Amino acid sequence: MDKSFTQILQEMFSFNNVVWSDVWIAVYETLFMTIVSTFFTFFLGLIIGTILFLTSRSKSPGARIIYRITAFLVNLFRAIPFIILIILLIPFTNILMNTISGVKGALPALIIGAAPFYARLVEIGMKEIDKGVIEAAEAMGATRWTLITKVLLRESMPALVSGITVTAIALVGSTAIAGVIGAGGLGNLAYLVGFTRSQNDVILVSTVLILIIVFAIQFIGDTITRRIDKR
Repeated sequence: MDKSFTQILQEMFSFNNVVWSDVWIAVYETLFMTIVSTFFTFFLGLIIGTILFLTSRSKSPGARIIYRITAFLVNLFRAIPFIILIILLIPFTNILMNTISGVKGALPALIIGAAPFYARLVEIGMKEIDKGVIEAAEAMGATRWTLITKVLLRESMPALVSGITVTAIALVGSTAIAGVIGAGGLGNLAYLVGFTRSQNDVILVSTVLILIIVFAIQFIGDTITRRIDKR
């Protein structure tokens, strides 16, 4: 017999099916996956994005080839849906993490899926820097390393922080998708416990907690961006 809308609402807000100890474990797993994958995504995306920016400006044939190859790989991995990427990376994940399930099993796909996305945001952020500033640094004989650390990163820092904030929020959504196939976290709780057992209160709690995590990331990112943006 189908439940009425009123019965569903009563079930959702009764929280009778919610095992809070399991909820807090799921919150920890979601935060762990998000924080670790964001950390590695930041540095990997920063490296790739910087390579994209520098090689796009260079007129050397070698640099143009590097740009085309890097841009192709970035576009390729950005185009693959995350759920398919997880499946494609199963052999690589098994070799690297010695498992294809749980929190550890989700990390390679999370990082490889998010890094190209952030790399493009890094490239865009660096392209917004005043060309005169870059040309002045090059005219004064700045080395490539000095140009990157003292000019590119410093001038584009607000954009880099905004970009990693957006990426981290996207990663929260990706952890929920990964949870559906057994990676743990709130997505796993919402699907395997809430959906498959028709426990709407578990789905509600999982959804609200994911939203809280997303809002917290956005607040932190916006606060940091405002403080470092001198414009």
